[in-house]
Amino acid sequence: MINDRIKIGVMNTLRVERRTGNGMYLVASDGQEVLLPNQYITDAMVEGTVVEVFIYTDSEDRLVAVTHKPEAMLGEFGYFEVADIASFGAFVKWGLPKDLFIPKSLQKTPFEVGKKYVLRVGYDERTHRLIGSQKFSTFFRSDLEHLKVNQEVDILVRERTDLGYKVVVDNAYDGLIYHNEIFEEINVGDVKKAYIKKARLDKKLDISLQPIGDKNEDAGAMKIKEVLEQHNGVLKCTYKTEPLEIKKLFGLSRKNYKKALTRLIKAKIISLDDEKISLIVK
Repeated sequence: MINDRIKIGVMNTLRVERRTGNGMYLVASDGQEVLLPNQYITDAMVEGTVVEVFIYTDSEDRLVAVTHKPEAMLGEFGYFEVADIASFGAFVKWGLPKDLFIPKSLQKTPFEVGKKYVLRVGYDERTHRLIGSQKFSTFFRSDLEHLKVNQEVDILVRERTDLGYKVVVDNAYDGLIYHNEIFEEINVGDVKKAYIKKARLDKKLDISLQPIGDKNEDAGAMKIKEVLEQHNGVLKCTYKTEPLEIKKLFGLSRKNYKKALTRLIKAKIISLDDEKISLIVK
């Protein structure tokens, strides 16, 4: 079924109305039309067929259709590279011919060309354009009652703090992963599957990178990491360390100790040589 009307910033289902020299005009049920430029037209597109397109505005503020999604749509978050700077704002790459504009008033700090930032795609009622914003905390939802512990979610890592990494959860909620519960490599801009650990009274979520049922399996890796931190990041231990010494240092069986070492090495949290294990400083 085609859209009742054309909606900017999202995917639209529209009908091919007619072909012109510039491309094809697509129509919604209310009769409004939008141009699909020639570079997006395929042989299968003929009058009467239905196509899925993303709608935004071109450099002259006219509605235009494209056949692929940008890196983030209206109301979604993404990690975007700055393409250009102007006195009134910045422009970031987001997978479309026209860069996304970030007004200076919606930047927390001055942007730099080539750097990447986590932004939310919004709609400017005054100019009727899609814009990006680094000031998005007011858009996070606070209705956490329907969310469940161990529910799988999609996260975007947005900021590193002293406590851990702040994340955007399902493009809607504010979350945090604590440093001492991270056993894999993680960086700002990463998109990952994760799990709800706890809904907090401040309307934010504690998030885990592993299913909550795997908590006991994480304990060994967490313990080794903690003991390393207490010994300035270095311990004279290897896979061949004697069981009694392992028990004394970490309170683990040799089997669980070796599993934990392997997990920490794969996650690039520790390094191992013939004599010692060391925390990798990031």
